[in-house]
Amino acid sequence: MVLKILRRRKLEWADPAVSLLNPKLMNAQTQPAVAEFPGTHPMLAEASVRNSALAVIDTEARAIAALRDRVNGSFLLACQLMFDCPGRVVVIGIGKSGHIARKIAATLASTGTPAFFVHPAEASHGDLGMITHKDVVLSLSNSGETDELLTILPLIKRQGVPLISMTGNENSSLARLADVHLDVSVPAEACPLGLAPTASTTAALVMGDALAIALLEARGFTSEDFARSHPAGSLGRRLLVHIGDVMHTGDKIPLIDGTASLSTALVEMTRKGLGMTAVVDAERRLLGVFTDGDLRRAVDDDDVDLRSTPVHRLMSSNPKTITADKLAAEAARVMEAHKIHALLVVDADHRVVGALNIHDLLRARVV
Repeated sequence: MVLKILRRRKLEWADPAVSLLNPKLMNAQTQPAVAEFPGTHPMLAEASVRNSALAVIDTEARAIAALRDRVNGSFLLACQLMFDCPGRVVVIGIGKSGHIARKIAATLASTGTPAFFVHPAEASHGDLGMITHKDVVLSLSNSGETDELLTILPLIKRQGVPLISMTGNENSSLARLADVHLDVSVPAEACPLGLAPTASTTAALVMGDALAIALLEARGFTSEDFARSHPAGSLGRRLLVHIGDVMHTGDKIPLIDGTASLSTALVEMTRKGLGMTAVVDAERRLLGVFTDGDLRRAVDDDDVDLRSTPVHRLMSSNPKTITADKLAAEAARVMEAHKIHALLVVDADHRVVGALNIHDLLRARVV
């Protein structure tokens, strides 16, 4: 197949730059650049596209800026209801508002406020049972007149569940039913037809983020708390994996005493495979470390007898160490800062309790 393509495009086989061993370059030379396509639709002219995009950004920026004046008593009361909620914040919405409601629920849940999304149509067919009297409901609708919402809200109110509404119409049915109404109205949609929800959904999303972050800070939510709800992500690994989780312990720690010879150190380093060995006293307190680099320097020194020279003459007597309770990411930072590839782990009495190298951090996906 490749040969047919090459023949069709009449490429010269004599050109050493084009070969099956260099597929990226071959593809670049056999495929025309996008800019070379002749002609485009007049409505896709650069100036037209640019103006359209900038108009959308400007419209939505104005919609967001208008929210500043709406961080008022209603906003504070909404935060209070959600902060004091003994259950969970149930976020509901349908259509485009439903997509925004899902995002707000996810943001709340990952920043310390237990929350979940309920589809109002599904709520009418049994999912209403997911909402309890301990919960708070946050309901989204730009018009405030969405039938699916208005059908279930009286049942929610009957349970005594606090209701927060987020609409673009403070005189709507939803706004009047709510205990707290958050105004997310916009002067205009970014859609030139005024039909597709654009600026209005952006405003609702930003107001939801404002609620979530205000609650995050009120709860004293930390980066470690955030990592606990994201254990599979890179942030979770960096903030949850500790030295004690990845270090070598027991018989896997390379250890020799201070009287050992250089040849003994070499055997121990080879057996344990960490590129270094700790040099310790009788109580396992750290005296120093002997590394691959020290070995190379010793081999290059004519005054060093590799069999009989005691290792304490060649070791580094003040090595970098770390404790088992530190984050593994901290070990990576120390290694990078000091251009080393391994660390010894010590306790409060400077006794060696573990060891690790850069490969352990790579396997743990910390770096």
